[in-house]
Amino acid sequence: MNANVDVTNVVLKTNRLILRPFNEDDLEDLFEYASVEGVGERAGWKHHENIAETTQILEMFIKEKKTFAVVLKENNKVIGSIGIEKYGREESLSEFFDYKGREIGFVLSKDYWGQGLMPEALKGVIEYCFNELDYDFLLCGHFDFNTQSARVQEKLGFIPYRRLLFETRMDTQEKGILSLLVNPHKNIEFQFSHPETLLIK
Repeated sequence: MNANVDVTNVVLKTNRLILRPFNEDDLEDLFEYASVEGVGERAGWKHHENIAETTQILEMFIKEKKTFAVVLKENNKVIGSIGIEKYGREESLSEFFDYKGREIGFVLSKDYWGQGLMPEALKGVIEYCFNELDYDFLLCGHFDFNTQSARVQEKLGFIPYRRLLFETRMDTQEKGILSLLVNPHKNIEFQFSHPETLLIK
Protein backbone atom coordinates (compact mmCIF):
# COMPACT_ATOMS: atom_id res chain seq x y z
CA MET A 1 0.00 0.00 0.00
CA ASN A 2 1.08 3.59 -0.44
CA ALA A 3 2.48 4.82 2.88
CA ASN A 4 1.93 8.23 4.41
CA VAL A 5 4.62 10.89 4.06
CA ASP A 6 5.10 14.48 5.23
CA VAL A 7 8.52 16.10 4.83
CA THR A 8 7.42 19.48 6.24
CA ASN A 9 9.93 19.57 9.09
CA VAL A 10 12.48 17.08 7.75
CA VAL A 11 16.07 18.07 6.97
CA LEU A 12 18.60 15.45 5.84
CA LYS A 13 22.31 16.08 5.43
CA THR A 14 24.93 14.24 3.38
CA ASN A 15 28.57 15.03 2.71
CA ARG A 16 27.86 17.66 0.06
CA LEU A 17 24.12 18.20 0.25
CA ILE A 18 21.17 19.30 2.33
CA LEU A 19 17.75 17.78 1.60
CA ARG A 20 14.86 19.89 2.85
CA PRO A 21 11.32 20.94 1.91
CA PHE A 22 10.93 23.49 -0.87
CA ASN A 23 10.02 27.08 0.03
CA GLU A 24 9.02 30.19 -1.93
CA ASP A 25 12.60 31.47 -2.08
CA ASP A 26 13.56 28.49 -4.29
CA LEU A 27 11.68 29.79 -7.34
CA GLU A 28 14.66 31.10 -9.32
CA ASP A 29 16.82 28.04 -8.69
CA LEU A 30 13.97 25.71 -9.62
CA PHE A 31 13.26 27.58 -12.85
CA GLU A 32 16.97 27.64 -13.71
CA TYR A 33 17.25 23.85 -13.95
CA ALA A 34 13.64 22.99 -14.82
CA SER A 35 13.68 25.26 -17.88
CA VAL A 36 16.60 23.41 -19.51
CA GLU A 37 15.46 21.17 -22.36
CA GLY A 38 16.18 17.51 -21.74
CA VAL A 39 16.08 17.65 -17.93
CA GLY A 40 12.37 17.20 -17.26
CA GLU A 41 11.90 15.10 -20.38
CA ARG A 42 14.02 12.34 -18.81
CA ALA A 43 11.48 12.20 -15.98
CA GLY A 44 8.39 12.43 -18.14
CA TRP A 45 7.56 16.14 -18.01
CA LYS A 46 8.25 18.97 -20.44
CA HIS A 47 10.86 21.56 -19.47
CA HIS A 48 9.34 24.77 -18.12
CA GLU A 49 8.81 27.52 -20.68
CA ASN A 50 8.12 30.38 -18.26
CA ILE A 51 8.43 31.35 -14.59
CA ALA A 52 4.65 31.14 -14.12
CA GLU A 53 4.76 27.42 -14.84
CA THR A 54 7.56 26.98 -12.31
CA THR A 55 5.58 28.96 -9.74
CA GLN A 56 2.69 26.49 -10.06
CA ILE A 57 5.02 23.52 -9.61
CA LEU A 58 6.72 25.10 -6.61
CA GLU A 59 3.36 25.77 -4.98
CA MET A 60 2.44 22.13 -5.58
CA PHE A 61 5.73 20.93 -4.02
CA ILE A 62 5.05 23.02 -0.91
CA LYS A 63 1.40 22.01 -0.62
CA GLU A 64 1.86 18.27 -1.15
CA LYS A 65 4.70 17.94 1.41
CA LYS A 66 6.39 14.98 -0.26
CA THR A 67 9.26 16.51 -2.24
CA PHE A 68 12.76 17.35 -1.06
CA ALA A 69 14.81 20.17 -2.53
CA VAL A 70 18.36 19.00 -3.21
CA VAL A 71 20.59 21.83 -1.97
CA LEU A 72 24.34 22.17 -2.52
CA LYS A 73 25.99 22.93 0.82
CA GLU A 74 28.78 25.05 -0.65
CA ASN A 75 26.50 27.77 -2.02
CA ASN A 76 22.99 26.94 -0.71
CA LYS A 77 21.75 26.50 -4.30
CA VAL A 78 18.82 24.21 -5.15
CA ILE A 79 20.04 21.86 -7.88
CA GLY A 80 17.32 19.21 -8.00
CA SER A 81 14.40 17.46 -6.37
CA ILE A 82 13.49 14.07 -4.93
CA GLY A 83 9.83 13.15 -4.56
CA ILE A 84 8.49 10.35 -2.36
CA GLU A 85 5.60 9.68 -4.71
CA LYS A 86 2.60 7.38 -4.66
CA TYR A 87 3.23 4.33 -6.82
CA GLY A 88 0.69 3.54 -9.52
CA ARG A 89 -1.31 0.35 -10.04
CA GLU A 90 -1.80 0.07 -6.27
CA GLU A 91 -5.04 -1.90 -6.66
CA SER A 92 -3.52 -4.53 -8.96
CA LEU A 93 -0.08 -5.12 -7.42
CA SER A 94 -1.26 -7.59 -4.78
CA GLU A 95 2.29 -8.31 -3.55
CA PHE A 96 2.26 -4.94 -1.79
CA PHE A 97 -1.22 -5.11 -0.22
CA ASP A 98 0.15 -5.92 3.25
CA TYR A 99 3.31 -3.80 3.00
CA LYS A 100 3.93 -0.08 2.96
CA GLY A 101 6.11 1.80 0.52
CA ARG A 102 6.34 4.54 -2.08
CA GLU A 103 7.98 5.35 -5.42
CA ILE A 104 11.00 7.63 -5.64
CA GLY A 105 11.24 10.22 -8.42
CA PHE A 106 14.25 12.47 -8.93
CA VAL A 107 15.60 15.25 -11.14
CA LEU A 108 19.03 16.91 -11.12
CA SER A 109 20.24 20.09 -12.78
CA LYS A 110 22.15 19.31 -15.97
CA ASP A 111 25.06 21.41 -14.69
CA TYR A 112 25.70 18.81 -11.99
CA TRP A 113 25.35 15.53 -13.88
CA GLY A 114 28.17 13.01 -13.54
CA GLN A 115 29.40 14.14 -10.11
CA GLY A 116 27.75 11.42 -8.01
CA LEU A 117 25.44 13.93 -6.34
CA MET A 118 22.14 12.20 -7.03
CA PRO A 119 23.24 8.80 -5.69
CA GLU A 120 24.47 10.63 -2.58
CA ALA A 121 21.13 12.42 -2.16
CA LEU A 122 19.04 9.34 -2.85
CA LYS A 123 21.01 7.29 -0.34
CA GLY A 124 19.99 9.81 2.33
CA VAL A 125 16.32 9.65 1.33
CA ILE A 126 16.33 5.85 1.18
CA GLU A 127 17.81 5.63 4.67
CA TYR A 128 15.16 8.07 5.89
CA CYS A 129 12.35 6.01 4.33
CA PHE A 130 13.61 2.71 5.74
CA ASN A 131 15.05 3.77 9.10
CA GLU A 132 12.75 6.63 10.12
CA LEU A 133 9.49 5.91 8.28
CA ASP A 134 9.89 2.13 8.50
CA TYR A 135 8.84 1.52 4.88
CA ASP A 136 8.97 -2.07 3.67
CA PHE A 137 9.91 -1.24 0.08
CA LEU A 138 10.62 1.49 -2.44
CA LEU A 139 10.02 1.57 -6.18
CA CYS A 140 11.84 3.65 -8.79
CA GLY A 141 11.34 3.80 -12.55
CA HIS A 142 13.24 4.88 -15.62
CA PHE A 143 12.55 5.06 -19.33
CA ASP A 144 14.58 2.78 -21.58
CA PHE A 145 16.48 5.73 -23.08
CA ASN A 146 17.49 7.09 -19.67
CA THR A 147 20.51 4.87 -19.04
CA GLN A 148 21.92 7.43 -16.60
CA SER A 149 18.96 6.97 -14.25
CA ALA A 150 19.23 3.20 -14.63
CA ARG A 151 22.86 3.31 -13.45
CA VAL A 152 21.97 5.47 -10.46
CA GLN A 153 19.26 3.04 -9.38
CA GLU A 154 21.55 0.06 -9.86
CA LYS A 155 24.24 1.67 -7.68
CA LEU A 156 21.70 2.03 -4.89
CA GLY A 157 20.64 -1.61 -5.00
CA PHE A 158 17.35 -1.33 -6.90
CA ILE A 159 16.52 -4.56 -8.75
CA PRO A 160 14.66 -4.45 -12.12
CA TYR A 161 11.15 -5.51 -11.18
CA ARG A 162 8.74 -4.99 -14.09
CA ARG A 163 8.85 -3.93 -17.72
CA LEU A 164 6.06 -1.41 -18.21
CA LEU A 165 4.67 1.24 -20.51
CA PHE A 166 4.68 4.53 -18.58
CA GLU A 167 2.21 7.37 -19.13
CA THR A 168 4.07 10.70 -19.09
CA ARG A 169 2.86 14.20 -18.22
CA MET A 170 3.43 15.07 -21.89
CA ASP A 171 0.57 12.74 -22.91
CA THR A 172 2.99 10.22 -24.38
CA GLN A 173 3.88 6.65 -23.52
CA GLU A 174 7.41 5.45 -22.90
CA LYS A 175 8.75 1.94 -22.47
CA GLY A 176 10.71 1.49 -19.30
CA ILE A 177 11.63 -0.46 -16.19
CA LEU A 178 10.21 -0.23 -12.68
CA SER A 179 12.75 -1.32 -10.07
CA LEU A 180 12.32 -2.51 -6.49
CA LEU A 181 14.33 -2.01 -3.31
CA VAL A 182 13.36 -3.95 -0.17
CA ASN A 183 14.15 -2.68 3.32
CA PRO A 184 17.34 -4.62 4.20
CA HIS A 185 16.39 -4.69 7.88
CA LYS A 186 13.31 -6.80 7.14
CA ASN A 187 12.90 -10.38 6.01
CA ILE A 188 10.30 -9.95 3.28
CA GLU A 189 9.47 -12.44 0.52
CA PHE A 190 6.91 -11.06 -1.89
CA GLN A 191 4.46 -13.24 -3.80
CA PHE A 192 4.57 -11.42 -7.13
CA SER A 193 1.50 -10.91 -9.30
CA HIS A 194 1.17 -10.34 -13.07
CA PRO A 195 3.98 -12.58 -14.37
CA GLU A 196 3.53 -11.16 -17.88
CA THR A 197 5.45 -7.99 -16.92
CA LEU A 198 7.64 -9.41 -14.16
CA LEU A 199 11.43 -9.33 -14.43
CA ILE A 200 12.27 -10.75 -10.99
CA LYS A 201 12.69 -14.52 -11.02
